[in-house]
Amino acid sequence: MSLSAISRKIAELEKRMLAAAEAEDFELAARLRNEIAALRGEDGGAPAVRKPPPGEMGLGTHIPVVAPPKGWTPPKKPDPMTRGRK
Repeated sequence: MSLSAISRKIAELEKRMLAAAEAEDFELAARLRNEIAALRGEDGGAPAVRKPPPGEMGLGTHIPVVAPPKGWTPPKKPDPMTRGRK
């Protein structure tokens, strides 16, 4: 569909949606609203796929990784053979 055809379709659907709302046919108005949102690309369904920048390939690379503060070292593990262990 061309951009002008999509614009005409959206205008027609908006008129039908307003008429349905005035006639209190809210189910039809909601369906038309969802169709308008889908045509505009605002449907909010699946997130938009973006092309990752170079060096960021793979699943989950857009999620920042939690890094420890500079100079932090993990504590020593306790000795499992400690006294008083039952």
